[in-house]
Amino acid sequence: MSTAAKSLLVLTLLSAIAAVFLPEEPLGSAPLIISGSLFGLFLLALLAGRKIKFDPVLR
Repeated sequence: MSTAAKSLLVLTLLSAIAAVFLPEEPLGSAPLIISGSLFGLFLLALLAGRKIKFDPVLR
């Protein structure tokens, strides 16, 4: 897992926890929207990390 994917996973978890525990009145559905968008970016980072592989052998 790349560094970007790890950081996006942590941000997704933090925003999901904030969506659950923060009161809904002042923020509305913003934490849920942020959590969903960060999860989408996390999935994209996972896919990009799988496609790009480093080959240390120089020929």
